[in-house]
Amino acid sequence: MRVDIITIFPEYLSPLELSLVGRARNRGILDVHLHDLRQWTSDAHRTVDDAPYGGGPGMVMRPEPWWAALTEVSGSGPAGGRSPRIIVPTPVGRPFTQAYADGLAGEPWLVFCCGRYEGIDARVIDEWADDEISIGDYVLAGGEVATLVMLEAVTRLLPGVVGNAESVADDSFANGLLEPPVYTRPPVWRDREVPAVLRSGDHAAISRWRREAAVRRTTHRRPDLLTGIDLGRDGGPHGSGPHANPGTDPASTDPAGRVAQ
Repeated sequence: MRVDIITIFPEYLSPLELSLVGRARNRGILDVHLHDLRQWTSDAHRTVDDAPYGGGPGMVMRPEPWWAALTEVSGSGPAGGRSPRIIVPTPVGRPFTQAYADGLAGEPWLVFCCGRYEGIDARVIDEWADDEISIGDYVLAGGEVATLVMLEAVTRLLPGVVGNAESVADDSFANGLLEPPVYTRPPVWRDREVPAVLRSGDHAAISRWRREAAVRRTTHRRPDLLTGIDLGRDGGPHGSGPHANPGTDPASTDPAGRVAQ
């Protein structure tokens, strides 16, 4: 996958050299190109913003450098190849979801446009953007952090990036539910014991426990996700197996009944 990122702060994207994304780049799975928007300005001050028409606070990113940048970047692909999918992170966009990340993982070429100030002139958005995407109901100083979030979510879905593909298939939201609690050694830590079923070796019982725990956690924290999900005969909101604990969020209370931090 090729990814181009246009920003006035290329150094903000330095985390793309780390962890899974960095390894994907080193392996040739992900080809990232960073572009400084100011290289497409034409004045001595390398100006990228101006006052908004109609008045009001803040500044708006001018159309000229964005238009020139997108023209050049989108035309830099192989002759006769597909055009990139152009994404603008913005608080006024539609929500970023795991399903959307899955879709992006199938794209060969993505371009992220990192706005600043009050945003990018709407004429650029109308002409160039395929998607305007929000990562949450809050406002950031610019689109760089949102781009990092989206790109990491997408990269880990690319074949060969995550060592165990099953870990991606079992993620929160992959099946519409939040992921159940996870445990590792030691079996008892500060009087908190790992649920016995997870140490039983009974794979069918473990699978049932995880399903029930996922449903309980989702019911408690994100009931909106349950709409349209078929919970099955024994997958009701509180489960029905021998290890279910009706009405309790398994992530908020430990086996001894104390609140986990």
